[in-house]
Amino acid sequence: MQGNAELDARSVPHEEKKSRQHVIAGIASMLGTTIEWYDFFIYGTAAALIFNKLFFPAFDPLTGTLASFATYTVGFLARPLGGIVFGHFGDKIGRKSMLLITLLMMGIPTIIIGLIPTYEQIGYWAAVILVIMRIIQGLAVGGEWGGAVLMAVEHAPKGKKGFFGSLPQTGVAPGLILSSLAMAAVARLPEADMLGWAWRIPFVASVALLIVGWFIRIKVAESPDFENMKKHGQEVKLPVVYVLKHHWKSLLTVCGARLAEVTWFYTVATFALSYGTLQLGLTKGLMLNAIIVGALVALFFMPMTGILGDRFGHRKIFALGAIGICLFGFVFFRLLASGTEAYIYLAMVIAIGVIYSLLYGPEGNLFSVQFPPHVRYSGISLAVQVSGAIGGGLAPLVATWLLKINHGNPLLLATWLTCLGVIAVASVSLMKAND
Repeated sequence: MQGNAELDARSVPHEEKKSRQHVIAGIASMLGTTIEWYDFFIYGTAAALIFNKLFFPAFDPLTGTLASFATYTVGFLARPLGGIVFGHFGDKIGRKSMLLITLLMMGIPTIIIGLIPTYEQIGYWAAVILVIMRIIQGLAVGGEWGGAVLMAVEHAPKGKKGFFGSLPQTGVAPGLILSSLAMAAVARLPEADMLGWAWRIPFVASVALLIVGWFIRIKVAESPDFENMKKHGQEVKLPVVYVLKHHWKSLLTVCGARLAEVTWFYTVATFALSYGTLQLGLTKGLMLNAIIVGALVALFFMPMTGILGDRFGHRKIFALGAIGICLFGFVFFRLLASGTEAYIYLAMVIAIGVIYSLLYGPEGNLFSVQFPPHVRYSGISLAVQVSGAIGGGLAPLVATWLLKINHGNPLLLATWLTCLGVIAVASVSLMKAND
C-alpha cells in the first residue's frame, strides 16, 4: 500500500505537469503568432496607406501603390526559403529553438523599419533598406508557422488536436486587430503628422511585444513527438529532399488548399484597404474599423472551427470555407461598392470572421497529419510557404492588375478568387483524414 501511495504521489505531479505543458504550448503558440503577425500586418497596412507616399512619391498614386506592394511581396517570396531552412533544423534540432530565433528575426526588423529615413532624406536607399528588412521578416515567418502549429498539435491530447492546432491560427486575429487599431489611431491624425512621425510609433512599439513573446515561448517544453522521434533514431539526413521524393502528393494537395485561403485573406484584409480608399473613396477609418470587427469575430469563431473539426472532420470544415469563397467572392465587392457602412462591416465579418476562419482554423491539424513526424516541420512549412508566396505575396499585385485592366471593375478579381476556391475544394477532398 505504501509503495502504491508513493507511486501515486510521483505520478500525479507528472500528469499535472504534462497537462500544463499542452495548455502552455497552446497559449504560447497563440500569443507568439499574435506578436509575429502584428509585425507582419503592420507593414501590410502601412504599405496600403502610407509607404507609397513616403518611399515612392515620384509615381502616380496607383503606380506608387504597386511599388509599395512590391516591397510587401518581397517578404512573401522569402518565405519558402525560410520554410526550408527552419523546417530542416526544426526536424533535426527541435521545434522550440527555431521559434525563438524566428521571433527575434521578426521583431528586430520591424523596429528598424520604424527608424528608416524616408525617400526625401536618403533617396532610393530607403526602399533598399525596406526590402532587406522585408526579406528577413519573410524568412522568419516562413519558419515560424510550422513550428508554432507543431508545438501546439504535438503537445495536445488525442481528440483535441484540432482545437489546439487552431490556437496558433487564432493568433492571426489579435495580430490583425492590434495592427489595425494602431494604424487606425495614426490615421486619425492630420496627414502631415501621420506621414511625418506618427506612422513610426506602431513599428517601434513592437519592442515591448518582442520582449513579452520571448519570455512566453522560452517556458514551453520541446515537442514530445520530436523527442520520441529522436529517441528512436527516426530522423532523416535531408528532410526537404525526403518530402519532395516521398510525399509530393501531400505537398500538392496542401499547396492547392492553402493557395485559396491565403489569396482570399490578403485580398480582403490588405488589398481591400487600398481598393476601398483609392477606388471607392471610403475613409481609412471605416475600412480599418470594419477589418477590426471582422477579426474580432474570427478571434472567437476560429477556435470553434477547431472544435468542430475534432468532431466532424477538418476536411469538411475547410471545404465549407472554400465553398464560401465561391459563393461570396462577387458579393464581397458589391457590398464594399455600396458605400453603406453597415454593408461594409457585414462584408468584413463574413469574409474574415466566417469564411477565413473556416479555412484557416482547421489547417493546423489537417496539414500536419499529411506528413510523418520526422519530416513534418519541413513538409508543412514548404507546402504552406510556397503557396503563401504565390497567393499572399502576389495577391495585392494581382488584384491591383486585374482591377486596372478591367477599368476598376472587380469582376475579374472575383472570378479569380472563385477559381481558387474550386481548386481548394478539389485539393482537400484528396487529403488524408485528420486524426
